Amino acid sequence: MKKKTLEDIDLKNKRVLLRVDFNVPLDDALQITDDTRIAKAVDTISYCLKHGAKLIIMSHLGRPKSSKDTQFSLKPCAERLSQLINKKVELLSDCTGPAVKAKVDALKSGEALMLENVRFHPEEEKNDPIFAKELASLGEVYINDAFGAAHRAHASTQGVTKYLPAVAGYLLGKEISYFEKAVSNPDRPFITILGGAKVSDKIKLIDNLLNKADQILIGGAMAYTFYKILGIGIGNSKFDPAGEEVAREALKKSKEKGVPIILPVDRVIAQKMEKNVPTQIVTGDIPDGWSGFDIGPASCKQFIDILKTAKTVVWNGPVGVCEIPPFDKGTRELATFLASLKGVTTIIGGGDTAAAVKKFGLEDKMSHVSTGGGAALEYLEGTVLPGVAALLDKEQVSA
Repeated sequence: MKKKTLEDIDLKNKRVLLRVDFNVPLDDALQITDDTRIAKAVDTISYCLKHGAKLIIMSHLGRPKSSKDTQFSLKPCAERLSQLINKKVELLSDCTGPAVKAKVDALKSGEALMLENVRFHPEEEKNDPIFAKELASLGEVYINDAFGAAHRAHASTQGVTKYLPAVAGYLLGKEISYFEKAVSNPDRPFITILGGAKVSDKIKLIDNLLNKADQILIGGAMAYTFYKILGIGIGNSKFDPAGEEVAREALKKSKEKGVPIILPVDRVIAQKMEKNVPTQIVTGDIPDGWSGFDIGPASCKQFIDILKTAKTVVWNGPVGVCEIPPFDKGTRELATFLASLKGVTTIIGGGDTAAAVKKFGLEDKMSHVSTGGGAALEYLEGTVLPGVAALLDKEQVSA
């Protein structure tokens, strides 16, 4: 990676402002249902504390309308982090102001505290320079370890870098290194699997990958838009009108560039998207009243035969409705196969795909499972992530 990391800067006795992504799912009782993002920040947090930093941790959680939306408090995150690092991490009641400053000034080397949700302040998402300067005034060094928020030009991800020397944490560095190699210099064959609902959401992604990948496998609901323009009946399956022209253009470019777009050869269909409903497998038109919800067994074999040749695989989007059995079978079979590969770089692009891989118990068998769905998508699209671009380059001399 071309950016400086926490190992390139002296942290001893410094007030270190650390941006993490603790935007974790909570249940109705405000209990964390998946602590992956907190657990994956522990390496950076532990390094900072071990090297004598006075650590000030900040994050967002959800989309609060105001500071009165207490269900978006970072309290559960502070408690879980305290358990993971076996050290008390106090949650402050705000992220700026005299009371916060006093607590920060009282911090000793090797201690950590957490600011309350930065999105309790509307200035955060507006990247307000006054708010960014207030946050920056708490620290002497800034570390960004929030890959899941790196595609946002917000006060805590980009604004603060105008006032502090800014470097990457371990998680952000790992994320960028994997995606950078995949899009710039992948071991080939480089094969991508794209799923999800809408073709129109993946315009830039498909366009960019047609210049990078050797083959593109398409599953999920987005496949039905391709089927329709190819004259295959899709019954009541999801169709993305806004993506119709995108799909046509993609197929045209695929031929021009010699990068095959591979569609599933069979589909699992049902009349309702419910658990354990009667299903059929079809290879041709889907009848009216029926919808496609997963790739079929012949498609699983078709995709796996192609993936057997791969040296790099990037997967963004499940190939079926993987949260509802039996429509999780295609996604599960592909994930299980990828997990068995040796000497192949397998990158799971965050979001629903990452959640599925974790649910199947296969997370540790992949080369990399991203913590940022939106950020991963934008990086693969070729978009510059503002939270990464703002960090110091290796060549630069930090303040």
